[in-house]
Amino acid sequence: MWPFNRKGPSGFSSSSTAEDVTQGVDGTGLTAIVTGASSGIGTETSRVLALRGVHVIMGVRNMVAGKDAKEAIVKEIPTAKVDAMELDLSSMASVKKFASEFNSSGLPLNILINNAGVMATPFMLSKDNIELQFATNHLGHFLLTNLLLENMKKTSRKSRKEGRIVNVSSEAHRFSYREGIRFDKLNDKSGYSSFAAYGQSKLSNVLHANELARTIKQDDGVEITANSLHPGAIATNLFRQSNIMNGIVNTLGRFVLKNVQQGAATTCYVALHPQVKGVSGEYFSDSNLSKASAQGRDSELAKKLWDFSMNLIK
Repeated sequence: MWPFNRKGPSGFSSSSTAEDVTQGVDGTGLTAIVTGASSGIGTETSRVLALRGVHVIMGVRNMVAGKDAKEAIVKEIPTAKVDAMELDLSSMASVKKFASEFNSSGLPLNILINNAGVMATPFMLSKDNIELQFATNHLGHFLLTNLLLENMKKTSRKSRKEGRIVNVSSEAHRFSYREGIRFDKLNDKSGYSSFAAYGQSKLSNVLHANELARTIKQDDGVEITANSLHPGAIATNLFRQSNIMNGIVNTLGRFVLKNVQQGAATTCYVALHPQVKGVSGEYFSDSNLSKASAQGRDSELAKKLWDFSMNLIK
């Protein structure tokens, strides 16, 4: 059934599920934030982390859906420690409110999973007047990470456990605009392509993780890693909206469709597995080390995006 399920060096493959890749891993005592946790791979990531003993804070835009997802997890896993908090990544005010409330709660933070996303939307501006896919998929997470990093550093030092930041990107990062990031034309409606703009936001996820890894390495004694990943093309609502994506899926074997359990595997692997200890600034796919595009590995582009994003969140 799975022609592409050959195991990689990690011992896992594209058909491995999130439960498979965390089998035997004890996450007791760890606290994680998962954004976009009310549906799809966000919910499954939250469920499996909770199953492994992690205290999960689900960042959700829709609190009704978030509450339902939380209740479903607790019903299946009575011992699960799960909380839902409101978070709209397309709004800087919402991100700031979430981070402020979390930091005031006194909870530690070991794992941050930047998972939420919108895909191939028509041209729209966010509440902060920034192109919606870039605002939601990249900038909201950039700001969130920025606001939670001190808490993560403190937690890592105190617990002597490695902190992990995980950016859920996509192979679509290879299909951005020709120049990679349209710094001067971010809000240009005339040149807008819904799929290239999605690719741009996903390329930004890779570059953000890489530059984050570089800056953290310069901070002596801080054990926090930052990585990005491709979860696989997953049969979710996000996916159904794009005919172009369907075309790519049919053409490229690497985009073989996964179910949600398989789709959440690489995220859970990078967030929890001992094999990934100390690994930072890398790109993963199918629960194995992979290689981002040339633009995704461009350190100058990563630095430029970092400075550009810093200016936008000021």
